[in-house]
Amino acid sequence: VLLVESGGGLVQAGQSLTLSCAASASIVTISAMGWYRQAPGKQLELVASLTGRDDTTHYADSVKGRFAISRDNAKNTIYLQMNNLRPEDTAVYFCNVGPRGFQSSTLPGPNWGQGTQVTVSS
Repeated sequence: VLLVESGGGLVQAGQSLTLSCAASASIVTISAMGWYRQAPGKQLELVASLTGRDDTTHYADSVKGRFAISRDNAKNTIYLQMNNLRPEDTAVYFCNVGPRGFQSSTLPGPNWGQGTQVTVSS
């Protein structure tokens, strides 16, 4: 599955962005998907995930209450709604999904997007 992220950009603190991750194939049977981010000089961090057949969501403490992950199976797209952005949210954001066929509910999966830059100014 090829993944293409979009929606990144430069915003001011307090503003919102929605990231999209378009998949090249159906995501209906993918039971693990997430958004990671990597800031300069820092490790890759899982910020939001959807796992299991019931789409259980999980968020990093740093984004809880501000970010929301969702999926649209009809559009083969995964979203990350980011509200009340902070300068510390500045990073390259990557979409990641597991294999098709309900094979796994763990992350990271084998499929990564190329990343989209999010920059938040103070």
